[in-house]
Amino acid sequence: MPLYTYKAVNLDGRMVLGRIDALNVIDLEMRLRRMELDLINGEPVSNRSAFGGSGVPRRELIHFCFHLEQLARAGVPILEGLSDLRDSLEHPRFREVVASLIESIEGGQTLSQAMEAQRKVFNKVFISLIRAGEATGQLPEVLHSLSESLKWEDELASQTKKIIMYPAFVGSIVLAATFFLMIYMVPQLKQFVKNMGQVLPMQTQILFFVSDSLVAYWYVVLLLPIIITIVIQVMLRTNPVARVRFDGIKLKLPLIGDILRKIILSRFANTFALLYAAGIPILDSIRTTQDVVGNLVVRQGLERVEQLIGEGQNVTAAFHSIGLFPPLVIRMLRVGESTGALDNALMNVSYFYNRDVKESVEKVQQMIEPMLTVVLGCLLGWIMISVLGPVYDVISKVKT
Repeated sequence: MPLYTYKAVNLDGRMVLGRIDALNVIDLEMRLRRMELDLINGEPVSNRSAFGGSGVPRRELIHFCFHLEQLARAGVPILEGLSDLRDSLEHPRFREVVASLIESIEGGQTLSQAMEAQRKVFNKVFISLIRAGEATGQLPEVLHSLSESLKWEDELASQTKKIIMYPAFVGSIVLAATFFLMIYMVPQLKQFVKNMGQVLPMQTQILFFVSDSLVAYWYVVLLLPIIITIVIQVMLRTNPVARVRFDGIKLKLPLIGDILRKIILSRFANTFALLYAAGIPILDSIRTTQDVVGNLVVRQGLERVEQLIGEGQNVTAAFHSIGLFPPLVIRMLRVGESTGALDNALMNVSYFYNRDVKESVEKVQQMIEPMLTVVLGCLLGWIMISVLGPVYDVISKVKT
């Protein structure tokens, strides 16, 4: 379905700009009329942006789930609840999405069927849970679980950003300072040191060589990381084997790899718990979670679990065989499977990893600061010793 940009007027006479899917201009006008907007003009968008523009912030989805949950518990029909939500939304793209849901439901579809047409906003797990809630009559409970899960993911994302932002900021400052010293300061001191007639020590010769290389080939230093990044991205998109190896390397990185593994497994356990608690069969739940882990090595492990369970193994033995989960988690699954409360056991697994991720992030943050300080100190110390060493030698000989 084509995407149209439109200019319209609302009931208050205010101009409204936005984008919405429509078959043609007539369909566009009818869709906007259902949103209580009068079309002024509309044009199809030839190419959708490759860098997003159709996504919806996680906070909007949290508000969406909470709003529908409260109205559903109060006995308000879904259609009326979506209409109220549409009128209260400020995010233009999500307002269009909700309007599209309303139109699809008015056409006879269920909420989950209407969401199928908005896969860029509602992922496979979201739609599966809504479908299960509709089938079991527990839609308010499912919406509550989705809201809590989205809040957890939002908190997890903020913790992940903490690991990345501070080292990236400090590392950028260190690199900028080094670049400035090597290109501007060291060349000015180079001639002065050479004029002293001293035999330059090895560290000074290395410093001058690095400085001369940066001055002569500074554009290579700036372009090389960009070229390497592009080459790696192309390779990962076109070569599945390279993607698997790259994902495996990420899990083995010092400090970061262990946290990344815990974040992936935490996301898996939380999603698996939600799906199973909603009444979705184990094999379907595992198959659905394979799309959310975001790592091919873990995905292959889950595919192996699905295969083993399909061949008749129990859940505990299947998860134990892939070697991704620690013994404590395997023990939780064994207890949950033996007592018939696997959903509670999965929730405990999710809680275990969630707490472990928080503690690991705090530890890494505490370690990163002194590590960066030591790196910066060693770098500046090397430059100072390399430059001032020959000067000190000359002064010492003059005194003697």
